[in-house]
Amino acid sequence: MIFRTAKLSDIKQIQVVRHLVKENTLSNPDLVPDKDVAYYISEKGKGWVCEIDGRIAGFSIVDLRERSVWALFVDPAFAEKGIGKELHRLMIDWYFQQTKEKLVLGTAPNTRAERFYMLQGWNLVGRYANGESKFELNYADWVNRDDLR
Repeated sequence: MIFRTAKLSDIKQIQVVRHLVKENTLSNPDLVPDKDVAYYISEKGKGWVCEIDGRIAGFSIVDLRERSVWALFVDPAFAEKGIGKELHRLMIDWYFQQTKEKLVLGTAPNTRAERFYMLQGWNLVGRYANGESKFELNYADWVNRDDLR
């Protein structure tokens, strides 16, 4: 497994992973075009990938401007191997090196993703208008957490 910063040349494989997931699926794949992924990983924030044998097995993207997690997805064929945890750690460590501002994310309720974020120290603070669970993570909670890795 190789964990590294996402590159524009990774977008095609990032999109493949995004469309393979079984939770938090897109109702319409055209809702997240390649140009949006490029914008998020090169201008709005930063992204990371996990590569296995030349194939992207998972990715994470954080939006520094809006202070939110934009994406964290792992190919179901590579689930339960610690990929999501490491992509999450890389993303959150980088984010809090840039700013100490609170970070937010939304995910579908009653899913593995929701449980994952709780286990990583995120605080469930309510619901968004679309029904997604709203989570927050602040700098102090992240740096003072027990070793969640």
